[in-house]
Amino acid sequence: MAEKEGLLPFKLIEDETGEALTSYGGLPLVMETCEALGLARLVKEHVRIKQRQRGYSESVYVQSVIALIAAGGDCLEDIERLRSDAGLKLLVGEMPSAEAVRFFLYGFHDEKLLEAKPEQGAFIPRESAPLIGLWEVHREVVLKASQKQEPKQATIDQDATVVESHKEQSRITYLGERGYQPVINYWVEQDLILSDEFRDGNVPAGMDCLTSLLRGVRALPQSVETIYLDPTVRLTNTS
Repeated sequence: MAEKEGLLPFKLIEDETGEALTSYGGLPLVMETCEALGLARLVKEHVRIKQRQRGYSESVYVQSVIALIAAGGDCLEDIERLRSDAGLKLLVGEMPSAEAVRFFLYGFHDEKLLEAKPEQGAFIPRESAPLIGLWEVHREVVLKASQKQEPKQATIDQDATVVESHKEQSRITYLGERGYQPVINYWVEQDLILSDEFRDGNVPAGMDCLTSLLRGVRALPQSVETIYLDPTVRLTNTS
């Protein structure tokens, strides 16, 4: 046993081989899953953000955000830690900077869709064209991930969760704090999120649940015959 340097019985030895190492060894598997699902092709087909051909493609930006979330990032600036990892760069390539990703995400916002937003009261705006395209990407990924099993049943758990935020634009939630209250439709049997809807914090969880639910249903494969919403509600697919 090497002579210990601290309280635990190990000794630090400097690596002088010059080899690139990474502390994010699991991320290449996440990127490989994206490739297996054809994510790059789907993003290219449905998402239009960039105005110029040069620079990173939309799919690189989307996969970089996925990598950031998978690595446990709390904010966009955390992507700089991934970019500075020499070993990860060799495995998955270079990622865009935090500022570039922020500019890309701003492309999904359309201020015109908020013109009807009241000063007070709940409001759910229509989605921008890029967001609708991203939804199509998500829908096709869900179909590809589940259709091979030809599932016959889908139990959908619809839930809204308050996410605290200190942004000036955020609204007061029913908990008395500023934040947002997104809604998701979760497919229990397949452990997949069918759809989500980003909402202001002052939008009640029960507001327009049907529209959100039907969007999730659209992501189900045609093999699904019965949809359960809760123990007392059942829908039968007759299409």
